[in-house]
Amino acid sequence: MTHRLLIYGVTGYVGKMVAKAAHERGFVPVLAGRNGGAVLEVAAELGFDARSLQLDDIESLTDALKDMDAVLLTAGPFAETSPQMVEACLRSRTHYLDITGEIDVFEDCAKLDPDAKQAGIMLLPGCGFDVVASDCLAAHVAQQMPNASKLTVGIKGFNRPSRGTRKMLIDTAWEGMAVRQDGDIVSLRRPKRTKLDFGDGPEPAVGLGWGDVSTAFHSTGVPNIEVYFSGSRPVQRMAARRRRYGWLLRRDFMHNYLLKRADRGPEGPTERQREKARLSLWAKAETPQGRSAEAVLETPDAYTLTVDTSLEITRRVLNGEVKPGFQTPSKLFGADFITEFQGVARKDIAGKTVEMNV
Repeated sequence: MTHRLLIYGVTGYVGKMVAKAAHERGFVPVLAGRNGGAVLEVAAELGFDARSLQLDDIESLTDALKDMDAVLLTAGPFAETSPQMVEACLRSRTHYLDITGEIDVFEDCAKLDPDAKQAGIMLLPGCGFDVVASDCLAAHVAQQMPNASKLTVGIKGFNRPSRGTRKMLIDTAWEGMAVRQDGDIVSLRRPKRTKLDFGDGPEPAVGLGWGDVSTAFHSTGVPNIEVYFSGSRPVQRMAARRRRYGWLLRRDFMHNYLLKRADRGPEGPTERQREKARLSLWAKAETPQGRSAEAVLETPDAYTLTVDTSLEITRRVLNGEVKPGFQTPSKLFGADFITEFQGVARKDIAGKTVEMNV
C-alpha cells in the first residue's frame, strides 16, 4: 500500500503480531518504538523501515508523523502512551488509531473531538478486540430497542491475557468497577455479581470496568451501562482480591507489586492456544417499560481478532473511510462490521442468525 502508515509499539506481544500480519497483507508501514534496537530487529526481519521514537519528545514525534497518513498505536499502558501520540497526531494532522480497552483513553479522546475536527483528523481508539466486538454487539441490540435506558454487556472465555492485558486488569481492580449511571461514569468500590446466559444456561459473572462503559455510551446514547465477565479465571481472581483485600489493593505499593509480578508471567498465549480459543459475548438493551433485545456473538481469541480488526480498520482509513473527530468502531462502520471477520457469528436471542464468516 502506498499510503504512509506508522505502527508504534512493535516489540510487544500484540505489536509483533500486528507487524507480521501487516507484512503478510501487503502493508508497507514504518515501524517505531521506544527501544530502537529491538524495533530495528523486527523491521529488518520484515523488510520495513524503522524509527526510534520517544513518546515524551513531542516535537520529534510530530516531525515523524508529518509524512504519515495514519498511526496505529499498539504500545500500552495506553493511559501513558496515548496522550502524547494523540497530541502529535493533532499537531501533524495524522489519523490516530489504537487497540486500547482503557476507559480513560476513550473519554480523553472524546473530549478532544472538537480539536480533531478542527485538525481534520479522526481519533479512533479501540480498534482491537477491545472494543470492536462488544461495541458492534452493543450497537446491534440498541438499534433494536431505540428507547433503551440500560445496556449490559458480557464477555466469556477470556482466560489467557497477555502481560499488557494483565496489567490493565490489575489497574481495573485497583480503581474499582466502573459503570455508566445516568450518563456519568462512576466507580463502585466492590464489583457487582450477576448471572448471564451465553447460550448454555445462566452462569456466574463478575463486573469489570471495561472500555464499553465509555464507547457503548458514545455509540448508542444509552445512559446506563455495565460490563461483566464470566468464565474468566484472571478476572475472577482480581474480583476475589478486590472483595477480600480492597483496602490493601488501593495502596500504591501493592498496586506496583502486582504490576511487577504480571511482568514475570508469559508474554501471552501461544499460537496453538490462540487457535483453540473461542470467546463469547452477550449484550442486552432494556427499555424503562421492560422491553428488551438480546444477542450473542462468538469470535476467535482476542489477540487473533485484534490483529484482524485493527489492520482492516487501518486499511479502510488509509483508503479514505474517515470521519473527522472522535469515533467508535460501530459509529464509523456500523453494527454489522464485526460479522465480516472470519470465525465470527452473531445470533439474536429471538432466533434470527447472521451466518458465520468462514
